[in-house]
Amino acid sequence: MTQGSGFFISFEGADGSGKSTQARRLADSLRAAGHEVVLTREPGGSEGAEQIRALLLEGESERWSPETEILLFTAARRDHMERVIAPALKAGKLVICDRFADSTRVYQGLDRADLRVLVDQLHALMIGREPDLTLLIDMDPEQALARALARGGAEARFENRGSTMQKRIRAAFLALADEFPARVRRIDGNHPPEAVASEIRGLIEGALATGTPRT
Repeated sequence: MTQGSGFFISFEGADGSGKSTQARRLADSLRAAGHEVVLTREPGGSEGAEQIRALLLEGESERWSPETEILLFTAARRDHMERVIAPALKAGKLVICDRFADSTRVYQGLDRADLRVLVDQLHALMIGREPDLTLLIDMDPEQALARALARGGAEARFENRGSTMQKRIRAAFLALADEFPARVRRIDGNHPPEAVASEIRGLIEGALATGTPRT
């Protein structure tokens, strides 16, 4: 899959951090400024990937082995890339994705560090593309957990494991930001949503003006 002239932005963070809200805000703001924007999500984003999402996030959490889950995530991402992300980038559009491979790296590696290696190997083989810029919405884990649990739904798999797990998820995302400093930008999600959105918009404007993330 070759990179076109578009720009690929991903949002990451624990559930309840406000990343989905900020992704929507950014998409609306960029569209108002005249950009062609594709707002999508993972797992999912294409018809086939949404079907795999239901298999992964609903029902008994122990029905798949960790290795099988990684294969399913990769299959969903491959379909999403082929049918949505790559064509949009080739057409010069801005793609904003609510989660991408970083979430798989974090969540699948929480209980077994060796699985992170498998995630990266499959990503290199089947996807071969990272976002141009990743916005990590970081906030107090207790507050994020309260938001996520209040929202409820059938997909609160990790949130149901409590605050200790939420703190581990935050630490793993921060470690990922340290691992990929050229791509990942930490955004303080503890601020009011309007202030967070303003910071993100300024960062994106700088990145689009130069073609690279603004530090």
